[in-house]
Amino acid sequence: MLIAGFPAGAWGTNCYLVAPAAGEECVIIDPGHQAAEGVEEAIAKHRLKPVAVVLTHGHLDHVASVVPVCGAHGVPAWIHPADRYMMSDPEKGLGRSIGQPLMGELTVGEPDDVQELTDGSRLELAGLELTVAHAPGHTKGSVTFKLPEQDDVPPVFFSGDLLFAGSVGRTDLPGGDHAELLGSLARVCLPLDDSTVVLSGHGPQTTIGRERATNPFMRDVAAGGPGGGATAAPRRGM
Repeated sequence: MLIAGFPAGAWGTNCYLVAPAAGEECVIIDPGHQAAEGVEEAIAKHRLKPVAVVLTHGHLDHVASVVPVCGAHGVPAWIHPADRYMMSDPEKGLGRSIGQPLMGELTVGEPDDVQELTDGSRLELAGLELTVAHAPGHTKGSVTFKLPEQDDVPPVFFSGDLLFAGSVGRTDLPGGDHAELLGSLARVCLPLDDSTVVLSGHGPQTTIGRERATNPFMRDVAAGGPGGGATAAPRRGM
């Protein structure tokens, strides 16, 4: 399996290109602010053919390059319906007034083809099987994507802004809800095998086992506590 990832834009949002191998079809995950150039570089380097863009949630730092990337390759974008409005109206997701300057001139809106994600669905794209889990808390329409174990490759979990190395996503923006986020950690993350590789929306990769042992939010939820994570690193994401 090939996973090419890079941090993009002002928020350092991780964008991933996933394919069975170099020279094959790929899925692009979260092409955010200023990600289009990096996407094209990765496509050229690994000789990839994009077939879809899939989005963990609708915040601008994860969707700002969806229109140019989808347009350049004629592919659909997949997003949960609860976050779809943010593609065309990102200010609502940030709690800003319409018309305020927003990171200079950005192309916002929907690509020509938008498909909606549902909890528990399995997307068969580019020879991959991505299992979707609705994981609200950071936003109402946050989702995660999981690739199953293959041969000697452990499961891979694209957590978006639900789970980070040592922390979790912020819940103080419109649509955020701390209790919902803790519930998503318990329902979506805790059942995963310790060997599962976590590729999040920001920061370095980790594993479920490492987060189960060291992440204060995960430890509190696993113990049935309040999940406050008082000693955790600051919560992240836009």
